[in-house]
Amino acid sequence: MRCVIARFPFELTKSEVLEKMKGVKPEPITGESVTIGRRQYPAKQVGAVITRQDRRDFSAGEVVRAMTLLGFVCRPTPQEAPMPSASPVQQASDLLGGPAAV
Repeated sequence: MRCVIARFPFELTKSEVLEKMKGVKPEPITGESVTIGRRQYPAKQVGAVITRQDRRDFSAGEVVRAMTLLGFVCRPTPQEAPMPSASPVQQASDLLGGPAAV
């Protein structure tokens, strides 16, 4: 399938991507990700491996779009869990520098 990444056309197949990513250790995921086989890779890492281009030359969105067309599962940027909010009594105690309320 013809995919355009960083303004360059690539003829990619699902089996070709699987072969290129075989043996590649996934980096920590901080943004969008692509599931290839049983592993989850950062989209930028996948793009760098399959295109041999510098990661600054393309966006994660371009890689996600191409991998989705090839049938891979792509996930958005993971959201951080919201911090539990303190009770109003705890907030007032913290502002006044008093002992922690229970």
